[in-house]
Amino acid sequence: MSRSFPALPDAPSAARHPRVTTVHGVDLHDDYGWLRADNWQEAMRAPDRLPADIAAYLTAENAYYDAAMADTTDLQTRLVAEMRARIKEDDSSVPRQNGPYAYGVRYDDGAEYPVFIRTPRDGGPSAVMLDVNVAAATEDYFQLGTTQVSPDHRTLAWAADVNGSEFHRLTFRDLTTGTDLDYHIPDVGSVAWADARTLFYVRVDARHHPNRAYRHTLGTDPATDALVYTETDTRYHVSVHRLRSGAFIAISTGMNDENEISVIPTADPTAAPRMVEPRTTALEYDIEHQGDAFLILTNADGAQDFKVMTTPVATPSRDHWTDLIPHEDGRMIVGLAAYKDWTIWTERRNALPRICYVRVDEPISAARSIGFDEQAFSLGSDPSPEYDTGNFRFTYSSPTTPTQVFDYDLASGTRTLRKTVEIPSGHDPADYVTIRTTAPSHDGAQVPVTILYHKDTALDGTAPCLLYGYGSYGASMPASFSANRLSLVNRGFVYAIAHVRGGEELGRNWYEAAKFASKPNTFHDFIAVALQLIADGYTDRGRIVIQGGSAGGLLVGAALNMAPDLWAGAIADVPFVDVLTTILDDTLPLTPGEWSQWGNPIESRQAFDDIRGYSPYDNVTARAYPPILVTAGVSDPRVTYWEPAKWVARLRRLKTDDNILMLRTNMTSGHFGKSGRFAALEDAARSYAFALKVTGADLSST
Repeated sequence: MSRSFPALPDAPSAARHPRVTTVHGVDLHDDYGWLRADNWQEAMRAPDRLPADIAAYLTAENAYYDAAMADTTDLQTRLVAEMRARIKEDDSSVPRQNGPYAYGVRYDDGAEYPVFIRTPRDGGPSAVMLDVNVAAATEDYFQLGTTQVSPDHRTLAWAADVNGSEFHRLTFRDLTTGTDLDYHIPDVGSVAWADARTLFYVRVDARHHPNRAYRHTLGTDPATDALVYTETDTRYHVSVHRLRSGAFIAISTGMNDENEISVIPTADPTAAPRMVEPRTTALEYDIEHQGDAFLILTNADGAQDFKVMTTPVATPSRDHWTDLIPHEDGRMIVGLAAYKDWTIWTERRNALPRICYVRVDEPISAARSIGFDEQAFSLGSDPSPEYDTGNFRFTYSSPTTPTQVFDYDLASGTRTLRKTVEIPSGHDPADYVTIRTTAPSHDGAQVPVTILYHKDTALDGTAPCLLYGYGSYGASMPASFSANRLSLVNRGFVYAIAHVRGGEELGRNWYEAAKFASKPNTFHDFIAVALQLIADGYTDRGRIVIQGGSAGGLLVGAALNMAPDLWAGAIADVPFVDVLTTILDDTLPLTPGEWSQWGNPIESRQAFDDIRGYSPYDNVTARAYPPILVTAGVSDPRVTYWEPAKWVARLRRLKTDDNILMLRTNMTSGHFGKSGRFAALEDAARSYAFALKVTGADLSST
């Protein structure tokens, strides 16, 4: 359908350089492959190195975006102001006790970034460990990575990315003097302290593959660091972490659906890594240490929704694993924490989370749980960094209830509310309604839907709706609070989250049912949710704006191809839309590890045909599309900038309507957009202004 918009300059038209690639005897035609820079890895670290012709095209698209959205400039300013008014500017976290100190984070009035602080455990003046505002002051982009305090609490290891490429530089700060040591370690992923002087870390190679684990001694030249582990299979990514007990460093290497873990005792950090269980096809596991045993969260023995097993530290291999918390269909165990005297786990049933716990000297049948009453809500598990404790922290929120922080005494079952996130401009949960419902998909599957709307919104089919979805990698979309969403909901929007297949809201089967040839289930589910929202009177055809990012952008792109006349508009943030080309390219950082999700189209004709059948870029045709806003980041290592750029170029050439199609590329950042708590509001304001614009809102008074 065509909408009337102010007169615009001619849209950019990308040059066409036809290329033909033959795969499995099929010719693939790509006129826009030139948008992938030959030096893309260099440009990821230094965006100003992008070739002139590519930079010129992206800049022209940005200028067109500015013109197309010029009538929303004042609206975006108002949206940013009201969203900022919901943020408590001089805020602080609930302190977390760890050893002789209580650690926390504060935000100063007007500051973009946090200040990391600590106070003596039993009280006293606070000391600043790291003021991120100072570290970020000279950078256009700044994203803090890991922050890890040494076991003796004297050194802070902290990392930062200054261009969005996710190449982090590791720095060490002496917490006694407050000064950084005079050296850095570049391109670092995860880190883990073994003792006061020894730190393990993972290096990321030029292809953004975290494949090597090193051991570093504080104060020594990193060039002399010992290489502890190397992963040669590009499908597997390496990480390190310190187990809660403090007794072991875990080195994990894995991909989406398979991994293995080795351990090194912190009492002997130069010891060789000892394997728990070698990688086995489709075997996933994670470990915690408790006494003389490892607790293992795993899908072993066909436990599709995972179970907890135990094995002796002395003989950790799978031959010695025994059930602790047996598998139960439909009860997905998603997290595990082990204290000295307590075992705590997070599980999900019917798309709702629950926290359970039991003493180590009690049978599992004695386990207790922490319950809540709302129809849809989100729980965040935040166990103590201390091993010998009986206190557990968690967060709770719902679409209507701002985040609350609770401390829970496991022995007494007493919960203490430590903080409710304050909305300075005011918020009354009673003004809003949250509904959890379902929608029947094309094959009868019942898709959960979380709906939020203002109590005064008429449910007569006239309301505009923003429908959000993701649906990949088993990632479940929480029914959590977002202050930003209120800017749409207060303007009469219905906000809906489609918990489509590809996530794990309804257990592992919900995820497995949208892999390989079954991936289109994700898209059918999303469209089914939209149709049910219409049938139930929440909105109407042509009143729904759809949004998704990264793999959620694949969902948006597929939904546009499958049902273009259903939508008022679409927002595709850093969208994964050139799926076939990307999954055929094993030189890209993430591709080999993706084959367990989508199939390997290099080796399999079936996988090739499956992906080609839904890849948004490959299925653009000459038809009318609704208004579309697409975003990209030059430094993005996850969804490379040329995917959305190519998609927009092909859409613009083939579509038959006059609706706006915009590509906005951040020329200095990556996958996660702008950094800073206030700067990021501009991204939300842009999306919401677009949604209001394409649904016919009065932009001058809204």
